[in-house]
Amino acid sequence: MKYLESVLLPFLLLICLSICAQPKKTTAYKISYIQYSNNNTADCDTFNIYYFDGVCFLTDNKGSISQYIDINRGLNVDIIVKDNEYYKTTQSISDNPKPIEISDEKKKINEYKSKKATYNSFSNKIEVWFTDKANVYGSPYQRFFPNTESLVTKIVVNNNRTIDLIDIIKVSNYDLPDYYFDAAMEITDPEFEELKILSRYEVVPVFENDRINFDTELEKINPEEVDGLETLHLSNGGIIFKKVKLPQMAKEGAYCFAKLTVRSDGDAYDRTGSVFIIPDSQKDGLMFNSLFQGPDILPVFVDKLGNEYQGYMAENDFNPAIEIMRFFTSFGAGHFNDKRPINNYNWEPEVIYKREVTELIPDNEDYIWVGVFIGNYDKNGHIVDLELDFYPPYDESDSKKFIKPLFNTVNIMEMNSQNYCRFFKTYTLRMKFELPEGVENPQLVFTTTGHGGWETGDEFVPKLNEILVDGEKVFEIVPWLTDCATYRLNNPASGNFGNGLSSSDFSRSNWCPGTLTPPYYVKLEMLSSGNHTIEVIIDQGEDEGSSFSSWSVSGILVGTIIKE
Repeated sequence: MKYLESVLLPFLLLICLSICAQPKKTTAYKISYIQYSNNNTADCDTFNIYYFDGVCFLTDNKGSISQYIDINRGLNVDIIVKDNEYYKTTQSISDNPKPIEISDEKKKINEYKSKKATYNSFSNKIEVWFTDKANVYGSPYQRFFPNTESLVTKIVVNNNRTIDLIDIIKVSNYDLPDYYFDAAMEITDPEFEELKILSRYEVVPVFENDRINFDTELEKINPEEVDGLETLHLSNGGIIFKKVKLPQMAKEGAYCFAKLTVRSDGDAYDRTGSVFIIPDSQKDGLMFNSLFQGPDILPVFVDKLGNEYQGYMAENDFNPAIEIMRFFTSFGAGHFNDKRPINNYNWEPEVIYKREVTELIPDNEDYIWVGVFIGNYDKNGHIVDLELDFYPPYDESDSKKFIKPLFNTVNIMEMNSQNYCRFFKTYTLRMKFELPEGVENPQLVFTTTGHGGWETGDEFVPKLNEILVDGEKVFEIVPWLTDCATYRLNNPASGNFGNGLSSSDFSRSNWCPGTLTPPYYVKLEMLSSGNHTIEVIIDQGEDEGSSFSSWSVSGILVGTIIKE
């Protein structure tokens, strides 16, 4: 007997350990809700939250942010993962907003007798129905949770958006989302909000603390020897240029915003600036190579006065650069802030420009080349940062982009002798283009600004711009901004006049010192596929001595092509 015991006990112990080592099935409660607006359940969304062992799981943590109501700890908990590190914020459930009223009114919702708590939050009326009879606890909204022994059965926001409890189901062997409370580092609410925002989109850095200036001693660069990973300084310092890898979401219909920061490091004046791109598939083309070799290799046309203009219009195998942002530097923000102190004038340390450029970013390229131009003749010039921010689309796109640059008269190689666009007083910008088969919703992205910095120059005199396609007028505008005084604090080096105005206050032809110029969108749905002619007519003023007016205009034909 003792022998049998000595043999069997280890065997039985092994069986017991084997059984005990089996993972325990997690039994959780799935709480399902339906969400709809204006009592229209036909257009609704359903979602689930889960309750297990004193914790309400509001998200499945497949994304970067997870939310919990931790009843055991008495905390609302948010956890975010960033660069494989976990961060959390916590708030006591007892600090949740207090109802302005808990009504005696009772209503049976699903199978649960519920009562109503009413909240006022950011001018919104929120009615929360809850029960203490469900034996599970939680709420779709962390902060609207009447007490830790309740389950929210219905929420009504402003009498027009409703969330209703559908069902509570016990789920066995449920793969519960991870809850990294102990592993997460606690941070402040503002820090968490910053991480939360950054986690939702992808930032593609382009330039960081790069200089644009005038430097005739720069060494020439052979474009065949460029890998594009570093910042290139071209056109005697007036252009910075770089190869940029696009994220995968750029091919999936992502929204894209260009964010540019500029501060003076010595240049005091307001200057024309342009952010432009060249698709990587065109890096062997004339536009790309001209940035390294100079504008003389570009196609040239001659106006009626015999003036030559290089590379302004698409022709044959030449495409001008795609301008994605027109901007104007301030009068010296940054470098001149402490050189002209004025009481109660708190000069901005830099100027930030940001605009959506989604329709201009190719969705069929792995790389693009990005450049920034600022026309200036200062040795220290300006310091520039640029990033492209890509935001996931709400829906998968069923189309591809069509992008065709037609003309661009911004002389981005100004510091390498590319001529100013002075021809509109005697010449109409006229060119042919082709609209391919299958392009839908074509439109022209048209940017225009007038220049001529003396009293009667076009910078300070409203002038009519007209666009004709196949001889028919499709657009006209007098591009004129009257809000330049809004940006006075961007312009510490702006001259002050005896009547109290400053130079940066004056209205201008579609630009202000320290602002960007958004484009106009000219709809061209009437165009059929095939060849067309476009004309740009501007009422440009006469020269006055050595002073002249000029116009910087760019036009990009965009549209969509339905995927097959």
